[in-house]
Formats: sequence, C-alpha cells, structure tokens
Amino acid sequence: MLHYLSTLSISLIFPISLILLTFLIPPLRRRLISAPFGKVARKQLPKISDTERVAIEAGQVWVEGEFFSGQPDWQRLLNEPYPQVPPDVQAFLDGPVERVCQLATDWEIYQRKDLPPAVWKFLKHEKFFGMMIPQEFGGLGFSNLAYSAVMVKLASRSFTHVATVGVTNSLGPAKLLLRYGTPEQKARYLPRLAIGEEIPCFALTEPLAGSDAASLTSCGEVFKAEDGQLYLRLNWKKRYITLGAIATLIGLAFRLYDPDNLLGLGHDVGITCALVPRETPGVVIDHRHDPMGVPFFNSPIEGHDVVLPIDQIIGGVAQAGQGWKMLMQTLAAGRGISFPATCTGVAKLVARVASAHSVVRQQFGLPIGRFEGVEEPLARIAGLTYVVDAARLYTCGAVDSGAQPAVVSAIAKYQSTELARAIVNDGMDILGGSGICRGPRNLLANVYTAIPIAVTVEGANILTRTLMIFGQGVIRCHPYLYDEIQALYDSDWVAFDRLLWSHVGAFIRNVGRSKMLGLTQGRLATAPVNGPTAPYYRKLSWASATFAVLTDIALIRYGGSLKRHENITGRYADALSWLYLTSAVLRRFEAEGRPDADLATVEWAAQYGLVQIQSAFEGIVGNLSLPVVGSLVKPLMGLGLRLNPLATLPSDALGHQVAKDLQATGGMRDRLTAGIYLPTDPTEALGRLEQAHTLSQQADTIHRRLKDAVRTGQLATDGLKHPTESLETLAHRAGLLTQPEWDLLMTADEARKDAIQVDVFTFEEYEAGSKVDLIGAPQPLFSDRG
Repeated sequence: MLHYLSTLSISLIFPISLILLTFLIPPLRRRLISAPFGKVARKQLPKISDTERVAIEAGQVWVEGEFFSGQPDWQRLLNEPYPQVPPDVQAFLDGPVERVCQLATDWEIYQRKDLPPAVWKFLKHEKFFGMMIPQEFGGLGFSNLAYSAVMVKLASRSFTHVATVGVTNSLGPAKLLLRYGTPEQKARYLPRLAIGEEIPCFALTEPLAGSDAASLTSCGEVFKAEDGQLYLRLNWKKRYITLGAIATLIGLAFRLYDPDNLLGLGHDVGITCALVPRETPGVVIDHRHDPMGVPFFNSPIEGHDVVLPIDQIIGGVAQAGQGWKMLMQTLAAGRGISFPATCTGVAKLVARVASAHSVVRQQFGLPIGRFEGVEEPLARIAGLTYVVDAARLYTCGAVDSGAQPAVVSAIAKYQSTELARAIVNDGMDILGGSGICRGPRNLLANVYTAIPIAVTVEGANILTRTLMIFGQGVIRCHPYLYDEIQALYDSDWVAFDRLLWSHVGAFIRNVGRSKMLGLTQGRLATAPVNGPTAPYYRKLSWASATFAVLTDIALIRYGGSLKRHENITGRYADALSWLYLTSAVLRRFEAEGRPDADLATVEWAAQYGLVQIQSAFEGIVGNLSLPVVGSLVKPLMGLGLRLNPLATLPSDALGHQVAKDLQATGGMRDRLTAGIYLPTDPTEALGRLEQAHTLSQQADTIHRRLKDAVRTGQLATDGLKHPTESLETLAHRAGLLTQPEWDLLMTADEARKDAIQVDVFTFEEYEAGSKVDLIGAPQPLFSDRG
C-alpha cells in the first residue's frame, strides 16, 4: 500500500511540476497559454471606431480608478483638493451676482419671456459672459470653482440666468478657442466674447444626430477660389442650439471633405469645428424652440452654401479633422461643472423653500413639518442636497488642480440632474397646492418644469448612465483592460502576458478580499479616520472589492459585447456612481471640520449611498447570465452580498433628526443652503417666506409653553368665548403673555397667513396672458435685450 502511494505521488509530482513551470516561466507561459488565449480573445474584440476611441481616451482617470482596483487608497482620496471660494470671488458673489439677482424676479423673466434689458446690460458690463476667459483677454479669469459658485447662486434665482450665462462659459467658442485657437483667433474673438460684444453659441445637435453626435451630416468642402486662397463651403441643419436665436458667433461642428486633397489630409478629413459669423451669407436663423416654456433662447440654425476662409477653422488648418477630439476633451471636464452647479443651486433653493413652508404651513394645529409623512421627504431633500453639493465641490477641486476626469464628470452630470429632479419632486409634494399655482409667489413651479432640460442636454442621462459611465468607463478606468486591449491589437504578447497574469492575480485577491470583508461586514478593512464615519469607509472598501470582482466577471461573461447589455451596464454605473458620491460626502465632512450639527445629514447620505450600491449589486447578481462559471462563482458572490447586506435604508429616527435640523433656524440649514440668493425684502416671495419662518420659529417656544399650560390645567380651554377664538387670545386675556410676547405671536401669525397665500388673477388678466402680481401692474410679455 505504501509503495502504491509512493508511486502515485511521484506520478502526480511530474505533471504538477510541469504545470507550475509553465506558469512560473514567462517565455513558456507566454507561448503555451497567453499567446493562444490572446489570439482567440482578439477575434472577440469589438471594432472601436475612431470617434469612440477618442471618447474613451478623452480626459484622465482620477479617483474613480481606485474603485476599479478593489482596494481604494482612502488617504489619497482625502488628500485630493477641496477648494474654498477666495475673497475676490466672494466679493463678486456678494456684489455683481447679488445685484443681478435683484434686478429681476424669476416671475418677471417668465412674463417677459426674456431677461430684462437692464439685466442683459449688467451681465455684459460685469463680464458674466467672460468669467472663464483669462484677464489677459479681458475676462475675469475665474477658476472652475468660482464659476460654479456663481452658477449656484444664479440658479437659485432663475434657470434662465444659468441657461444664458452657462453656454458662454462652458462648451462654446470661448472654451475651444482658449484650448485650441490660434493666437490670431484668440486676440480677435476672446476680448469681444468677454464683454458680450459677441454672443456665442455652439451648434452640434442635428435632427439625425442627437446622442450619436458623431453621425452628424453637416458638411463642409474645401475649395480653392479664384484668388488662389482656400475656403470652406458649408451646409448644415442644426437644432436645440442654446442662444442660437441671438448668437453673433456660431461655433459649428461639421464633417469636412477635401475632394482635391488640398490640405493633404485625404478626402474625408473628419469632424471639424469652425467659427461662423452670423452675418455670413447663407446663415439662416429665423425660428426658435420653446423648451418647456423656460424663456431662454434656443433655436434651430441652418446654413446653405456658407463660404468662409479656411482660417475660420478653430485652431486653423492644423486642427482640421480634430473637432471630435476637441469636443470630447473639453467635455471630459466641463460636463462635471455647469449642470452640477445649476442643480446644486436648485437643490439648495428647494431645501430652503420646503423647510420654511413646513414650519409656516399648519394643519391639525401643528406645522406640517412635525408629521412623519412630511419629515420623510424633508430628510431626502436635505441628504441629497448634501450629496449633490459634495460632488460639485469635489469635482471642481479635481478640475482646478489640472485633472480632466471624464468618468467622474459624467457621474456628476448624470447624478446631479437626477437627484435634483427627485429633490424638486419632493419639494413640490410638500408645498402641495401652493406649489402648483403659478404666479410671483410660487418659487418651485418654474424649476419643476425646467429640470428635464438639465437631464437632457450635454449627454442625455439614459445614454450617460448606460454607456458613458461604465460601458466606456470600464475600458478607461480598469487597471488592466485598456492596456490589454492595446497589447492585443498590437500583437505585443510580452506585454499581454504580463498584463493578463497581473489581472488574474488581482481578480483572485479581490475575490478573497470581497469574501472576507463581506463575512465581517467590512470590519477587517482599515479606515483613514476615527469616529462615527469610520464604518462607512470600511463598507465602501468592501463595496469596492465586490465591484472589482463583479466587473471582471462581466468582462469574462460578455467580453466585447458588454456595452450592448445596457441593463447590466446601467447597474454597474449606479454602483460606481454611488461609490464616488458617498466618498465625496465623507470627504466633504472631513474637509469642513466634522461639524457636529451636520453629522446626522452625513450619516443619512452615507447610508443612502450604500443602499444604492447594494441595490445595484443585487440587480447585477440577479441578472448576470453565467452558463459556464455560474455554478461556482454565483453562489460565492451571493454569499458575501446577501448574508451581510451593505446597508439598510436610513432609520426613521435618523430621518426625523435630519428633517428637524433642516427646519431649525441657522445651523445645518444655513450651511446646507449657503451660497444661494436670499432676498431680505418681505415683498418678494422668498423674503416673505423666510420672514414668516423666522417669526414662526421665534413664536414656537411661546406656543409650546401655552400647550403645556393647557396640559397642566393652568390654562382652561373652556374659557374660549367663541370657537374661532385662539388659544393665544385666551392666554393673553388670562395674563399668561407679556405684551412683547403677544405682539410677537400676532406678527408671526400675520406673516404666516401672508406667506401661505397663492396667486390669483382675474379672468381678463388670465385670458389676456398679461398676468399681474397681487399688488402690481401688468407685466409686458416681451422685451428688448438692451
């Protein structure tokens, strides 16, 4: 028997040794395993078009790469810049931005269907259109954070402000000129753009090219004129162009052809961007769109045989055919700035309005904010507003430090607009009837109708979620995948062998890490901080390891067809998004000095984020089809996920505390909504509501004392002389109130009653379309821009 076992052991040692040698000796491994596997894998790779390759390669990998690694470096994430508004920018916010908000209410802008002439004049004079243009060209030279802070404040006043100012400072001629323009183009156009002498627009979208913008049919042809110079002959038909109706300078994306190869770049030069002055013959701008009734200029633009000198190409001939690359590189960072700022302003406004209304509006003898049914959406508003602002600041810090985080920018744009939509919906629910009756007193109706615009533009959210964040993002952010694909295309088997086995090793480590962290609910992971937020770092480490494992499993299962499985990629995008957003929440809390009053909101936001990650994981596991390895991998994967869920929804007690904090004067409420426009004039809708909120809070202590007096028998309600007589009147008559207390209660009551009024119009006013406020004169429907 022993002889048999000895012989068997020797017979096994030899083949096992051969297998080990095959794996341990790189040349042998490469020849027998890696190269044959790579040749098979290369046949499965999808063909990546030039435009898609440019989109994938645009920008840089930032902190999102940490989550694909499975072991995020939290110290790195906490050390990333967290910017603060400098004094000169704060002066601009307190001065010109405050003033432009005072010049017109949102209602007045809607009634005119345009910004008033005084506002246009002020915006130009104070260089709002040149915030991102350097001072050497006559602009303000603002950072992305400074621009974002301005947009937050403007958005809290009117969406029309940000729609008008945003285009001139984000994706448009100025941005492209700054990055790619020739010195002559910069000197010619940037000073005029900075002061609004030129009004820009950028024309990309077409009837047949929306989300698939690279399929545009607008075309230009190079030809040599009789004077011996080269020119472009352009034809296009664009739509949805913001500021198009009033633009004097059109940034145009088109496909350039060179039939005589005059540029030496072939027949199909590629997508190109050029500057087209409006007065050029053949330019047709004579219609406008009506986007959700929001009164900003948006229109179709056409061009028929428009002839331009060749040097109108942005960047000159050297940039011919580079238009798609220019756009993708610009959007890689810009997408994460404008709309996250706009949505932060909207979210803060809703938080301010809904919380004040919850205190001022009373039913059943109590402020409605005391009811749990209202506390729940109030807590969501507060928590999600904190999330949106945290992501805005974190992303601005990255871009201002020189990063161009394409995937993070897509996450910021997608999530900020979706979360703002949810926040506005909750706010409208809380306001009830006063939220749906339009008029100068209504602070949310116009925001409610405008939010779909933010969701749609700069990359429709459906496409952003299902393709850009993960479908393309996994290629760029995965620690090995992009280089593996490049090695396969190049038949570089040495590099592929090294990358492949490093990838396999990382996968095995992440499987083990995910299982151990799952079984202990993340307790084995380290946290960079101590205190109440430490467990969230540990759970995010666990989630990152699981995300990395699930990502590799999806790559194994779907290979090159992964991006076509959009239900799956959308769930991966959700998980990645909330890994970033929850990290941004924790980063913000640390950067702001861990204020105790914000802790409940931070914990609510962190728990909510973990729930979203958990939900995404469960959707992935439940829908991954794994016919070969599923019997082995799926049970292991489910073990760590389902025996120890990442989180449960924030508790009712935590939600109660967050809602209570949001309704209180000062403290968390002021910090959460910092940076928005807050009028002090009680004749304005928000000023009136804020005054009523403050007075109601001051009177609340007296109200509570009176109710205690009733409960103790000190004040008998049978002393009321009439059913409509108030408890306050009875207490005053009984001598339980001082005169100042009585005056405060009466003032607060009048302010509350005034604040909950809604707008009404006569039949004639309504039918004429010339609505009036409650005390003012009819407003004109149209205006000149000045």
